[in-house]
Amino acid sequence: MGTENETVIDKNKKLCAHPSIVLREEADDWAILYDPDTGHSYAVNPVSVLIWKHLDGKHTLNDLFTVVHEKCKNVPDKVENQIEKFIKQLFRKEMVQYKIETG
Repeated sequence: MGTENETVIDKNKKLCAHPSIVLREEADDWAILYDPDTGHSYAVNPVSVLIWKHLDGKHTLNDLFTVVHEKCKNVPDKVENQIEKFIKQLFRKEMVQYKIETG
């Protein structure tokens, strides 16, 4: 059985949210990520929503670290580990992918 530590994220590749995943924002700044292909849904907190909105093919994992530091207050010291863990979870759920570079 694999562990999340086996998933290695390339911190310099641009990340994209899977196009079929739906983000439904709630009034309390939390949101639901819904996968219509599987019927699964996942609750995400406001910081995860911020990160999700930057999975646009223009940002790397390193960029996401910067975004969180710039947009959030009282950021914990180990936030990079938490962000990377969230992205690994998204990869395992097939909700995120690397941008395919063309050209």
